[in-house]
Amino acid sequence: MLTLQYSLSISTLEESASNHLKAERIVGELHQLGGISEEQKMKTEVEISTSLSRVYQQQGQSEEALRQCNRCLELLEVLERPGQACSIYQDMASIEQAQGRADKAIEPLSKAHAIALSQSPRGLDGAHIAHCLALAYSTVAEPLHNETAAHYFEESLRAYRSSLGPQDAVTLNVQDDYCHFLLLTGQQERFVEIQRESLHLKRETFGDLSPEVADTLQLIGGVEMTQGQVKQAHVTMTKCLDIQCILYGPQHKKTRATQNTVDMLAQAPEVAGKQRDRNLKTRPPFCAVLSSYRRAGGNGNIS
Repeated sequence: MLTLQYSLSISTLEESASNHLKAERIVGELHQLGGISEEQKMKTEVEISTSLSRVYQQQGQSEEALRQCNRCLELLEVLERPGQACSIYQDMASIEQAQGRADKAIEPLSKAHAIALSQSPRGLDGAHIAHCLALAYSTVAEPLHNETAAHYFEESLRAYRSSLGPQDAVTLNVQDDYCHFLLLTGQQERFVEIQRESLHLKRETFGDLSPEVADTLQLIGGVEMTQGQVKQAHVTMTKCLDIQCILYGPQHKKTRATQNTVDMLAQAPEVAGKQRDRNLKTRPPFCAVLSSYRRAGGNGNIS
C-alpha cells in the first residue's frame, strides 16, 4: 500500500499538501490500472485525507481541513468501519477549538465519545474524550452547561482513577482542571476539599518539594484568604513559600509574590497576636535568665 512518509519530511506545509494531493492522484491511477482493489484504494484515501486535514489545520485552513475530515467519514461509512471515525471526530473538534469555536466542538466530541464508550466503556479513550467534553462545556459561557461539564469531569476522573490510579499524573492533572472549574463556578468549599485530599498524592507522585505541591498550597491559601480564614491562610501560604524558596530561590518573582502575601497576612491581628503568644511561651523564665547572667560573671543586682 502506498505510504505517505515521504510527505512528512517536507520542510514546508505547502509542499506537504501538494505531495498529499499527488499521492491521491497516483492512488486513483493505480486503481484504474488494476494495481489495487477498490477497498485498498478507499483505505489509502482515508489515510491521505486524514493526514491532509492535519496539514490544512497547520496552515490555518480550517474549512478545508474540515472538508477532508468529512470525506474521511464518508469513506469509513462505505467501508463499514465506524469505529475508526472516533479519531476523525476528535480532529474535527480540535479544528473548531483552534478557531475559538468551543460550542461547535461539542457535537463531534459527543459523537467520538459515544464511539469510544461503545468500544471500551471504561477505556482511556473515553476518559480523554470525556475530559475534552468537560473543558468544552465549561468554556461555553452558558450557565446551563455547568451541570453537563461537571458530569463529564466526574466521568473522566472515575475512568482515569480506575485505569491509571488516583496518584497518576494524568489523573491529578484532570482533577486540577475540575478544581479550576469548581473555583470558577463558585464552589470554593468543594475545591478546597479536593485539593487538600490531593496533597498527599501529589507529594507521592511529584515529590514534597515540587511545583505541583507548591501551586496547590498557593491555590488553597488563596481560597482561605477569600473566605476570611486568615490564620489558616497564613499557615498554608507559609508552607508554599518554604517550597518556593527551595525551588526557585528567594528572589524569584513567584517567591517574592508569595512572600508579600505572607507578610501581609502576618500583619493581621489574629496572626500577629498568635505569634506574640508563641514568643511569650518560648521565652525563658526570668529566673533562668538571671541564673545564666550570674554564671557569666554578672553581679546579679537589679537597680
